[in-house]
Amino acid sequence: MNEEAENKQQFTASDPGRLYTSWAERNGFSHWALALMWIIAAFMLFQVTASVIALALIGMEGGLSSDPSEAMKMMTDNLDLVFIGNSTGQILFLGLATWFYARLHTSRSAHKAFMRFNFRGDTLRYMLLAAVLVVVGQPVIWFLSWLNTLIPLPDAFANIQTSQMEMIENFLQSDHMMWLTLFHVAVVPAICEEVLYRSYVLRAFEKSWGIWPAIIISGLLFGLYHMQLSNLFPLAAIGILLAYITWVSKSVLPAMAGHFANNGGSVLYGTYYPESAFAEMTPESMPPIWAVSISLVITSYIVYWMYNQYKKNRHKEAHYV
Repeated sequence: MNEEAENKQQFTASDPGRLYTSWAERNGFSHWALALMWIIAAFMLFQVTASVIALALIGMEGGLSSDPSEAMKMMTDNLDLVFIGNSTGQILFLGLATWFYARLHTSRSAHKAFMRFNFRGDTLRYMLLAAVLVVVGQPVIWFLSWLNTLIPLPDAFANIQTSQMEMIENFLQSDHMMWLTLFHVAVVPAICEEVLYRSYVLRAFEKSWGIWPAIIISGLLFGLYHMQLSNLFPLAAIGILLAYITWVSKSVLPAMAGHFANNGGSVLYGTYYPESAFAEMTPESMPPIWAVSISLVITSYIVYWMYNQYKKNRHKEAHYV
């Protein structure tokens, strides 16, 4: 079965002879517009839920203060409780609610295929390759972070991000439970953010505009979602890379593996090498060109190899139709 036939099959209802018309199409909604509305709604619901739960847990621990500076200190001192609120909000809205919201675009029988929750014969190989890509691509990501510093930003944005980084640095240097930190920082985002962006948003934009615009736009939205303008370039690049991996592998699981490798690696690096991990990125701190060049060559080769495998698989599937 070729890709075009597979895509048609994914949107067919239980009657195999009739093309399924989704709720969005029956009611005149664009797939991309519904996805964009959900990104905004899910983000707000996630943030509100995370804040309410974190404040409630901190209040149960020792009370809250009306003084903003004191409240910020309490949040910093209880970052483990903030993580609980954050994970709860992600699981409820970025993960579970997105899964059900996606039914507006597809039939019940094709829902799993629409979200690319597939484990194929080559999925495990792509999961390993995704993790490798994220690791070998770090110098390129570092270079993009450096490029980001060349763009002047308002002091308010810079101060917010500095405060966030200081909170995370202090937490990673404390006696935190590594497995629990990895769960909140790596496991939950790797699953929930991938369900939102690579399962749902990528597919919805693909139905409206095709795969390449969907890969680029979903990656940019992923970068903006983190509310870190000084890290927009590297975050968007990671989002685009994970979207590409999802497309060529025909499964969201490799993107989850790559996401976990990125976040988990950051936790380990920040815990054991804080001087390097949290060094201030400035226009003068450009990474070594040789490291960036090697990283770019290896990354490009793996990406190109993935695309060739994708074309070969399409040829084989078309041959057996």
